[in-house]
Amino acid sequence: MRIFNETQRFTQWFIWLPLALFLGILGYFCYQWFALGEAVGTVGPDARAEQLLIILFSAPVLLLFYSIKLKTLIDEKGIHYRFIPFHFSQKTILWSDMKICHVRQYSPIQEYGGWGYRFTFRNGRAYNIRGNKGIQIELATGKKILIGTQEATVVQQLIDRYKKGKKEKNERIKND
Repeated sequence: MRIFNETQRFTQWFIWLPLALFLGILGYFCYQWFALGEAVGTVGPDARAEQLLIILFSAPVLLLFYSIKLKTLIDEKGIHYRFIPFHFSQKTILWSDMKICHVRQYSPIQEYGGWGYRFTFRNGRAYNIRGNKGIQIELATGKKILIGTQEATVVQQLIDRYKKGKKEKNERIKND
């Protein structure tokens, strides 16, 4: 059996540019406080508590964006995904639980309001990092999930292979 594994990270300039500017401003603040001994706004060079708060509240934002990644694995059991750091463990959707599964092109902004971990009442959940292609899944319960991919052709071939194998297996069971 064939296994597909994909890991995606945010690499878009429009995400990293504001974060780099933010980091630059934070670096400038630290330079002002610690190297020059000058105040920045109302926070003076001796205001260690305020300086620490600014740094401690800034670091998690930067670490969050750095740590975000989408891991997708497709195998004979189903589609497994994990949107790190929001999922603490891997989520699995079994082939038998899927009513619809195919790769499609979509509009991240129009359909989901952008990239990341998204939810709309109309389109369901989306886990996407970049691009405009994803695995559209509709469960037997009616729940919709879209998982972004950068390997649309390979993923569709694998989905077709496993769906065909599942269909043949169900036909053999019916005939027995």
